[in-house]
Amino acid sequence: MREHTVLRVVAQLIIPPILIFALYVQFHGDYSPGGGFQAGVIGASAIILYGLIFGVEAARRAIPPTALRITASLGVLIYGGTGVATMLAGGNFLDYDVLAHDPIHGQHYGLLIVEFGVGVTVASIMIAIFYVFAGRGRVEDRDT
Repeated sequence: MREHTVLRVVAQLIIPPILIFALYVQFHGDYSPGGGFQAGVIGASAIILYGLIFGVEAARRAIPPTALRITASLGVLIYGGTGVATMLAGGNFLDYDVLAHDPIHGQHYGLLIVEFGVGVTVASIMIAIFYVFAGRGRVEDRDT
């Protein structure tokens, strides 16, 4: 454990900025390059880095596989639910214009909601894939 002190300290210093950058990419994706997929991969990379430095079991304790299944499903429901909401409001599937009093505001709200759902799903799936690959050959936990 002690032989990787520098890696542990550096990881503790860079993981929070990585997560903050993921949030920046998530919520500014409609104004600049980025969005849900990119933010999900960036956020997942922070958790994967945590798992590589501190151990997969520590990462699983921080974000359990059960939580990943729930958040991945929730992200898909957010995406699909937004489309259903636009249909119930009288528009087509994912026609964001009907989400607000002004079509421009509706487009903005719709993009934020859908990209959030995509980001949550992508991050959850990427972390789950890491858990599966990192846990190959181990018998103690087959929860993923």
